[in-house]
Amino acid sequence: MNIPVKVRKRPVELATIAVVLFDDFETLDAMGPIEVFGCQKECQLRFISREGGIIRSYQGVKVITEQAEGINIDALLVPGGMGTRVLTTETAYLDWLRDLVARSRLCMSVCTGSALLASASTLNGIRATSNKQAFDWVASLNGQVQWQSQARWVHDGKFYTSSGISAGVDMALQVVADIYGQKRAEETATKMEYLWNKEANNDPFSLSQR
Repeated sequence: MNIPVKVRKRPVELATIAVVLFDDFETLDAMGPIEVFGCQKECQLRFISREGGIIRSYQGVKVITEQAEGINIDALLVPGGMGTRVLTTETAYLDWLRDLVARSRLCMSVCTGSALLASASTLNGIRATSNKQAFDWVASLNGQVQWQSQARWVHDGKFYTSSGISAGVDMALQVVADIYGQKRAEETATKMEYLWNKEANNDPFSLSQR
């Protein structure tokens, strides 16, 4: 039986959250957690890419990004999307991402964002999950990751990884709960008029539920 949550010490508080964007990222993968963290007065969001400039999501949303050099990164957010398919094979990009993960005190991924983290070997020995519709592909990228096939999200050490797309909102609310308390997370969900799935094991889209 998969146990997606590993209890660890309380994470550090967040100040700067760097959102890693690339062409053809999945819009809600990024924007869902951005809405959650944007509600926290302590959090500053920075949108970064390897080259900087305008990045387009798979749905055509344009975001102005900056390069990561000189930015103090407390937390990193890596979305997924069709753009990950190419980037998992680009050594220079993975080296850049690996450095960002090393600089961060907390690292989050949504959907196939964990494919990038796995390809960069940052999840070796870590319990993690991903979009269940792409799960077999993601898991094939790195056998040293302890992939969890039934998990809405997983927390292990400084890493939070979530299942597909909308699951990133549930994960982000859990990060808020772990850092700022359950009441803050519940208030954020209410403000968003969002029905928060609070159970990491409650994964209605897992392969075992089909």
